[in-house]
Amino acid sequence: MTLNHQTLAEALLPLAHEAGAAIMAVYATPFTTRSKDDRSPVTDADDAAEAIILAGLHKLTPGIPVVAEELAARGEAPKVGDGPFWLVDPLDGTREFIERNGEFTVNIALIENTRPVLGIVLAPALEVAWLGGPQGAQRFDKLHPEGRVIQARPVPKVAPLVLVSRNHREASVDTWLKQQMAPETKTVGSSLKFCQIAEGSADFYPRFAAISEWDTAAGQAVLEAAGGKVLVWDGPADKPNIGAALHYGKPDFRNLPFLARGA
Repeated sequence: MTLNHQTLAEALLPLAHEAGAAIMAVYATPFTTRSKDDRSPVTDADDAAEAIILAGLHKLTPGIPVVAEELAARGEAPKVGDGPFWLVDPLDGTREFIERNGEFTVNIALIENTRPVLGIVLAPALEVAWLGGPQGAQRFDKLHPEGRVIQARPVPKVAPLVLVSRNHREASVDTWLKQQMAPETKTVGSSLKFCQIAEGSADFYPRFAAISEWDTAAGQAVLEAAGGKVLVWDGPADKPNIGAALHYGKPDFRNLPFLARGA
């Protein structure tokens, strides 16, 4: 099956914005939270956004499987086989959503041959979107509604800016930080970390604990389109085995530890 990535890219932006509008409608209310089987939180915003994205993708690419977070949480994730499929996190950073800090995103990515070839990340509260694919990487905001090209910057040898998770910071990250040359750190939620590296405002994002594929696929597509990399980081932080780029479509849709970096 041959897909027109440019046509799909043009369709993803309005679809993500539609899902983002549904999220912001819930955000404006005194919403409640529920707990999934893994004790992670979920809200009506997660469900509303996912329903919109699923319907939109099934209409856009009928016959291509869609793996989405809440669908998978219910045990309803489709078999993806060897063909292309979509990976969706309708509301990445639900804890940030609950805390109302604005650092949550809509993530949609197309996977082909186990690699994210097209992805969009929308931060609805910030009114910013990032799109990455064969056409390169772009940022869309109020000043650039038609998009502007972004590019990851070369990683400096001294004082790189390292982005760390707001709610998921493991001890192995601190071990890795001690080995860097005078690093600066910044706490950022959700897949915004990939996008900040992609637009050249940060250098590293280490994630050495388990994370789901839908959490990273869209951000990886954006970052790689901007010239950055997302590398498997296997082994202890003090003696890592840096492997190939992160791949997708594993049976449990769980990622290996990784290091996202600039050019």
